[in-house]
Amino acid sequence: MRVATLLPSATETLCALGVEPIGVSHSCDHPPAARDLPTLTSTVVDHADRSAADIDAQMRSVDGAVYDLDVDRLAALEPDLVVTQATCDVCAVDAGAVHEAVASLAPAPEVLTLDPHSFEDVLGDVTRLGEAVDRPDAAAALTDRLTARVERVRERATDTIADEGRPRTAVLDWTDPPLRAGHWVRDMVEMAGGDPSFQPDGASEPVAWDDVRTSDPEALVVAPCGFDRDRAVEAVADLAGRPGWRDIAAVADDRVYAVDGNALFNRPSHRLVDSLEALFACLHPDDAATPPAENDRIARVDDAAVRSARADGG
Repeated sequence: MRVATLLPSATETLCALGVEPIGVSHSCDHPPAARDLPTLTSTVVDHADRSAADIDAQMRSVDGAVYDLDVDRLAALEPDLVVTQATCDVCAVDAGAVHEAVASLAPAPEVLTLDPHSFEDVLGDVTRLGEAVDRPDAAAALTDRLTARVERVRERATDTIADEGRPRTAVLDWTDPPLRAGHWVRDMVEMAGGDPSFQPDGASEPVAWDDVRTSDPEALVVAPCGFDRDRAVEAVADLAGRPGWRDIAAVADDRVYAVDGNALFNRPSHRLVDSLEALFACLHPDDAATPPAENDRIARVDDAAVRSARADGG
């Protein structure tokens, strides 16, 4: 089957199921071989070496579509199936535009629109993708492995909560302006043994800095959408300039973590289980199979790291 995918999460999961897409989005970078596949989308927003505030300003200033689909190239690839998403309007090509484009092709391929909003939805999409590409057995085997890992996190969290309770937790997926991470993140905080009350029960949403301070998180995880770990550290350094930063419990206790949001948290692929394990490590480092210091996707950000990030950023 010839499959084109217009979002990184679907590309990741398809490759895990043994299916190499014939075309991908410009954001698809995992597995690394995906970077060499034909690219079907583009964006007018320049993300390279731009601050969170600059990227946000660019997004707000766009008059029209943020992402474009190369319909001619898609047609030339002759896909049997096109995978798109309807979860986030600022993360990929609009699903309506995809359906309109596909309807213009002859013959028109099938379209699978993924729309996960919870952790359970994300795991369910592994099954949906497997069925769509005639790999149900591979999807079932992958789901079994993922479920076993999730259960291990749940078991460790249950034991840890009994001894330590649930730390007040805040996960941000943008910093300027601050956004509290939604969708599946609330589920993940709860499963990882944190207090999920700060996270919205729905999509990610803006949050006033005063509300972050008032919530006084004991663990602060910053995973900006589309940023790698080093750029996440720079985003934390920006937060550190806000009033009352040093008064937050997580800051005082050196429990602020910058996380590779591009690989973890932001993408609803099968790798969200990696994110769950990383989150447990941030919340309960002494009980984690892989502590944060041994995970190259995570950086603990103290005053020295903030000063270094500011110096590197000029």
